[in-house]
Amino acid sequence: MIRYIRRAAGCCLVLLVALLLNAARVQVFQAGALDDNPANRRKNIERYEQRRGNILVDGKSVTGSKDTGEQLRWERTYAQGPLYAPVTGYASQTYGTAFVEAAEDGVLSGTDPLLAPFPLLTGLTRGQRPGGNVVTTIRAAAQRAAYEGLGGRRGAVAALEPATGRVLALVSSPSYDPGLLSGTGRAVTGAWARLNASRSQPMLNRAIRQTYPPGSTFKIVTAAAALDAGTVLDADAPTDTPDPYLLPGTRTSLPNEAKGCERASLAHAIRVSCNSVLANLGVKTGLKSMLDTVERFGFNDRGIRIPSPVVASNFDRRMSDDQLALSSIGQFDTRATPLQMAMVAAAVANGGDLNRPRLVDATTTRGGGVVSQTATRSYQQAMNPATALQLQRMMVDVVESGTGGNAAIPGVTVGGKTGTAQHGVGNSGVPYAWFISWAQKDGTGVPGVAVAVVVEDAAARRGDVTGGGLAAPIARAVMAAVLGD
Repeated sequence: MIRYIRRAAGCCLVLLVALLLNAARVQVFQAGALDDNPANRRKNIERYEQRRGNILVDGKSVTGSKDTGEQLRWERTYAQGPLYAPVTGYASQTYGTAFVEAAEDGVLSGTDPLLAPFPLLTGLTRGQRPGGNVVTTIRAAAQRAAYEGLGGRRGAVAALEPATGRVLALVSSPSYDPGLLSGTGRAVTGAWARLNASRSQPMLNRAIRQTYPPGSTFKIVTAAAALDAGTVLDADAPTDTPDPYLLPGTRTSLPNEAKGCERASLAHAIRVSCNSVLANLGVKTGLKSMLDTVERFGFNDRGIRIPSPVVASNFDRRMSDDQLALSSIGQFDTRATPLQMAMVAAAVANGGDLNRPRLVDATTTRGGGVVSQTATRSYQQAMNPATALQLQRMMVDVVESGTGGNAAIPGVTVGGKTGTAQHGVGNSGVPYAWFISWAQKDGTGVPGVAVAVVVEDAAARRGDVTGGGLAAPIARAVMAAVLGD
């Protein structure tokens, strides 16, 4: 009898050891895989058991949370959702997160270990703190001026503080209400389907995720390359550019909308926007020097983040001379985001020093304690300071006596450059209207804002689409809002 009891006890001991080993396997070795399994709702339930932290503009929250009483308890809400959607993105219980909601998810959801007074202990215990807040660099007045200026038309606005790289406005139009995507159920999936199927693409962040041919606004970059390379020694001296100008190696002439472009100086060519002069100077400067300059401005860089990733603006690294001529006036395959062209204007305004753009000033605990601060960081010296001074003068001339008069602000020094970018097969599409600019209050000595505006106005007559006519007034309103705060 005792022998059978011993056998039974031994069998039970083996089973107990097997159970303990299996529990260890599940809890230690398979814990990560089980946590990440889509069928495991525990993480989602835990994630939405508490309020999400908020995103702040001018010290005020533009986000919130509401108690649904459901298993996924707290649902994201948005104040003035369409106005700030290109900044906040969405935080959806169904579709995840985007833009600042994604880039700063750890802080906002409370999972970032830096939110705890003892981060190492929190990491070991897998604890979760209340969600922290994200303090943005956006200025509410500038954001609203850009949004209202676009008026629902397709387009985008990006505004920067040249001395720091702070993003003061980031608007994409038409926009959408991210609150429609916050929860779960048929209403959310239906809204997602409608927004993604819309021909106007309201969920596309045109300011940082869409590139456009920059047209004549790119002439500022070409002018910087020509001056830095020594192709132009005197911006007021005549060039050897004929009118009409034949694209190198072809029988195709490049037309000028402006008058007086025959042998025009660089300064005159910028003021009235001569295609021929800047195309000729781009070819004479050469592909190598042009590439060196455009990449110092940020073109071809796939690593720019604000902290959301920014799609790379393009300037081809291999081109024939005729292609280079077209690229030098912002055509051919040259494409840029509005943020990139705001960086161009900011570099000119800031004496050639281009700072990294940033959308977040700081992150804090829910109680306001600072978790992290974002410092000003130089991106590149985009051009020589002497070149920047010359370009400042030329851009001021554009506003005071050239094509950018609609951007003028009394008591403020404003520099600008218009652009009307052709696109479509055989340039058949309605052109995009561009304007880039910077502004400085008289007597301050420091530029306060740099702006880029692009308008895709398919409803306008082709002859009415000009950067000075459609885009410059929007830039003026944004600059005035920043300088008037």
